[in-house]
Amino acid sequence: MRKIGVMGGTFNPIHNGHLLLAGEAREQIPLDEVLFMPSGRPYMKSEEVVEDAATRAEMTALAISGIPYFKFSGMEIEQKGNTYTYLTMERLKEENPEAEFYFIVGADILFQMTRWVAPERIFANCSIAAAVRDDKTAADMEEQIRLLQRQYGADIRLLKMARTDISSSEIRRKVAAGESIAEDVPERVRIYIEERGLYR
Repeated sequence: MRKIGVMGGTFNPIHNGHLLLAGEAREQIPLDEVLFMPSGRPYMKSEEVVEDAATRAEMTALAISGIPYFKFSGMEIEQKGNTYTYLTMERLKEENPEAEFYFIVGADILFQMTRWVAPERIFANCSIAAAVRDDKTAADMEEQIRLLQRQYGADIRLLKMARTDISSSEIRRKVAAGESIAEDVPERVRIYIEERGLYR
């Protein structure tokens, strides 16, 4: 049975932290491939200035270009209206019934998922691969995992990885301030942002 990771997100912009997390999930689980799936209209970020879907898709494709086990998926950006993880996972499972799916998230997302739309339908169709980070204690993580297991029967795998301070919001701030983002994003993405004057 193939094991497929799903790395979803606004990717506004995609950065090296996303690639690092996906790479660790692939090695530690291990996964056959990881789908990078930019969200179309993220309903939880309505107050944030988000670049259009086509722009975020192009940056995502550039970031993973040349990495054979990272694949681009336009499933969510092709949908009309808001995008919801539970619908995405149900569609993936329906189209690939023989595959095991792992939704890859940062540690902080584990503490937000109960507020997502239909979390029980997410956990019914995939396992969760969550990063363990220094800013969340092991006790905090274990308590949240027990809660999700008890409430939803969730299958959660923890990924060990070094803490990274890279964030999309910080990258946008740096670009607006004229600071370098060379260490934060793949070079192709840096050039794309610069040439198109994004986030200024």
